[in-house]
Amino acid sequence: MKSIAIDDKGFATFANVITSPNFDARPTQGNGAPAEINLIVIHNISLPPSQYGGNGIIELFTNRLKPAEHPYYAEIYTRKVSSHFLIRRDGELIQFVSCLKRAWHAGASNWKGHERCNDFSIGIELEGSDFDAFEPTQYLTLESLIAGLKKRYVLQDIVGHSDIAPGRKTDPGPYFDWDKVTRNNAINNSN
Repeated sequence: MKSIAIDDKGFATFANVITSPNFDARPTQGNGAPAEINLIVIHNISLPPSQYGGNGIIELFTNRLKPAEHPYYAEIYTRKVSSHFLIRRDGELIQFVSCLKRAWHAGASNWKGHERCNDFSIGIELEGSDFDAFEPTQYLTLESLIAGLKKRYVLQDIVGHSDIAPGRKTDPGPYFDWDKVTRNNAINNSN
């Protein structure tokens, strides 16, 4: 796996960039500086549910999901959501939003008493579900991405969506192997 770096504009080397319109500016701190990026939130996603390899995720994050293509799409096609990154089953890294911007991945959320985790987090989606193991190549890409993010930002924690939205979200799910993510990364995780 190639070493991933994050450039001054918040984009990862080796990422296929597909821009999403679903982002905005991060809020500013009292001194006028942007909110500090200190959290990674790991998700899983598959569209249609539990089906892999199609363009549904990309179409959702770029507001091009066609409601007639699948019954589930008719329920979600109007949602305005995104994530900074998606790691496909084959390990391909796709970036939708600059790390310097606020992607819309966490929704109503709280971590260590701080609401609105989108303000200070990086969202990473893994193509998968709560019902299948993730691929070894996905973990390799994830580890390299986290290492690159650590070199650029002062990260404090890696959590699952379920940790910041308990009772509302279950991802990355029971098949996500936290040991593979944290063993080489000196960042706390909740599991």
